[in-house]
Amino acid sequence: QVQLIESGGGLVQTGGSLRLSCAASGRAFSSYTMAWFRQAPGKEREFVAACRLSGGCTYYAGSVKGRFTISRDNAKNTMYLQMNSLKPEDTAVYYCAAGYRQSSYSDKRIYDYWGQGTQVTVSS
Repeated sequence: QVQLIESGGGLVQTGGSLRLSCAASGRAFSSYTMAWFRQAPGKEREFVAACRLSGGCTYYAGSVKGRFTISRDNAKNTMYLQMNSLKPEDTAVYYCAAGYRQSSYSDKRIYDYWGQGTQVTVSS
């Protein structure tokens, strides 16, 4: 059993930065696929970035590549999402996810555990 708690969300202006954190408890997640998803009101939950046991933290949605950086600290059971050059289109609730399977990392259906979410709002 894994419990995930996100933090670090807030209100920023266009072009600003935020760093989100995802703290895990109950079990170490070094062997899990870890990812960030986001969901805006009235829209489907979408993939943002992921870390895999094979491949590292190198997987990003095209809309955030070059602006966001995902990382993980296995010793602290914590995953991060550094978000730079934020745009209003990035406004959403951001969710941390963990799954044992390593296939289809951008598919929300393969993840076993989810955090409660943290709100990110980017104003013009």
